Amino acid sequence: MPRSIQSTQPPLKFIPQRLNPLVLQIVRWLLPIALRFRTRPWLTAGIVRVEAKNVEVLAELYQQFQAGKIRFLLAFRHPEVEDPLCMLYLLSRIVPQVARQKGITLQSLVHSYFLYDRGMTVWAGKWLGWLFSRLGGVPVHRGRRLDRQAIQTARDLFANGELPIAVAPEGGTNGHSGIVSPLEPGVAQMGFWCVEDLQKANRTETVIIIPIAIQYRYVEPPWSKLDWLLSKLEADSGLSPMEIEQGEGEEIYYQRLCRLAEYLITEMEEFYRRFYHQDIPKTISTDESATPNQVLIARLHRLLDKALQVAEQYFGVQARGNSIDRCRRLEEAGWNYIYREDLPDINALPPFKRGLADWIAQEADLRMRHMRIVESFVAVTATYIQEQPTAERFAETALLVYDMLSRIQNTTLPGRPQLGLRETQITVGEPISVTERWKNCQGDRLAARQGVSDLTKDLQIALEKMIA
Repeated sequence: MPRSIQSTQPPLKFIPQRLNPLVLQIVRWLLPIALRFRTRPWLTAGIVRVEAKNVEVLAELYQQFQAGKIRFLLAFRHPEVEDPLCMLYLLSRIVPQVARQKGITLQSLVHSYFLYDRGMTVWAGKWLGWLFSRLGGVPVHRGRRLDRQAIQTARDLFANGELPIAVAPEGGTNGHSGIVSPLEPGVAQMGFWCVEDLQKANRTETVIIIPIAIQYRYVEPPWSKLDWLLSKLEADSGLSPMEIEQGEGEEIYYQRLCRLAEYLITEMEEFYRRFYHQDIPKTISTDESATPNQVLIARLHRLLDKALQVAEQYFGVQARGNSIDRCRRLEEAGWNYIYREDLPDINALPPFKRGLADWIAQEADLRMRHMRIVESFVAVTATYIQEQPTAERFAETALLVYDMLSRIQNTTLPGRPQLGLRETQITVGEPISVTERWKNCQGDRLAARQGVSDLTKDLQIALEKMIA
């Protein structure tokens, strides 16, 4: 979360991509340190090993790319903030190593351009925009309106750039290694655009999308650290400690999480009833066969909907789509109130108008916090832990609760507690040919839209199978 906004800000300018081989090489040298040790508060770090499967497929694709036979896009999962670092490790170290082992000749740099959320430079600092630019990054505004400059830049790089391009089709992190959030259609659309651009230029390269799954696991199950974290969350919430008998197993962690969740949901329901005048009944209608946990998740989803409504009512935004879609539109609306494109020179405003603009910016920042809370829980389900009661899934859920409490307690989001050393498992999926699909989507706009939808669904299925 960014620092609390106290004044209106000038418009966010586009940051051009300026790949610098020297900067990239320095970052590559420092990469193991950045993965192992926390260099920034918002990085959880603690990654001591990165393993990858099916890498020879990616090595061969780079060979074909460098030979001018294909254009491809890396569609990678985005569960955590470290994912881009792990992708950089994959391309800079693992792919060249596997290529040498398999006798695959790579003639030049193994790297990629990439898209990143323009908002990252707001809360992380301007230095990040400078760095990402030199690493080949293209910033994009998330929201309802199309960021034409960013999309056009990415489209040109996809078709004509010296490197492939990498995009996270989920659009943001969800904190779950075992759940893929609904994919945004942008990756599929970029694939079809690339085919069109090549066809217009009478070029014969095949356009491909490669799904890449990323998952994290602890080297040693951090049960003792998890016990400490749950105790901290209980204390910070004002919930009395739970009496635990010595020798109780993993079930007690599940009971503590459910107890904490029910307490927090009850408190937040009353908060929105009393101070935002939201109609939240004391009970909720569910199927008679619903388990207590399913009822709890139903209450959570209802609460998240109310939180979004509070922000939507303020910004005058209609509630359309799923929770992720609604969050994106609210983020865009909030930025329009804070980063004022209609005020190109805010320093030239008379004090009265500047005061009103600052007032609006402060209010918008506060209202956006309702949306930020929702962002933490967009992927939470009733069965995630029950299906696999692993330390990883307990830790992921507890850390999401930690994020929520931190957002409420503080104006900035402190560094997440490190529960233990982790390993990263990257899986390279089977390539998906966009060129073959493009031939079947010609004729009218309806066929084109259906082609994008079908490709997005198939990419979603591919990523879900890879993390099952």
